[in-house]
Amino acid sequence: MAPVRRHHEHHRLNNTGWLRAAVLGANDGILSTAGLLVGVAAATPTREQLLIAGVAGLVAGALSMAAGEYVSVSSQSDAEQAELEVERQELATNAEAERAELAGIYVRRGLTPALAREVAAQLTKHNALEAHARDELGLTPHARPRPVQAALASAGAFAAGALLPLAMSVVAPLDKANMVIAATSLASLALLGAAAARAGGAPALKGAVRVVLWGAIAMAFTSAIGKLFGAAI
Repeated sequence: MAPVRRHHEHHRLNNTGWLRAAVLGANDGILSTAGLLVGVAAATPTREQLLIAGVAGLVAGALSMAAGEYVSVSSQSDAEQAELEVERQELATNAEAERAELAGIYVRRGLTPALAREVAAQLTKHNALEAHARDELGLTPHARPRPVQAALASAGAFAAGALLPLAMSVVAPLDKANMVIAATSLASLALLGAAAARAGGAPALKGAVRVVLWGAIAMAFTSAIGKLFGAAI
């Protein structure tokens, strides 16, 4: 018999958690800050006004992303802890029924009833709560919510994305600032969308077009508002 060769499969789904947070934060940082700056630049401001608006948008946006992500992930963590407490109580008061429930899950996944009961018994003996958390509730240690980590990652990604349009507001000629900021931001959004799509195994062009389309629409609206009112939005 030929020896079994070890191999490693790379599944892109393993990247979806951090990828979603990073892309969302950077995309929002570019788009929010660029939209703000394009609107302000269309209202013919001074360089100082443009910079103040950009810095304020970066700080407010990063803190907002951090707070929102922290609250969201904390709520998820609280819900998971509540579910685990229910399972802990059930295991303490009705262990036999819980073991039968676990065996039923394995039967539905394709095991024979006898084997399912044996697997349920072995896993219950090893760590009953962990088995129920994983196989009944779908909770795994590596996917445990981390509110502080999520908040810092979102804030960092937003700030990183916002730096590009902010830098363009410094170097671009004031009379062409809105066009330069919009063009460079849309190009960055295209690269970000393409990279995110490729990392997730989707077509790069589709990802780029999608994010550029909505970015262009958002900046067109803010530019029109800036020109209409002639004031910083």
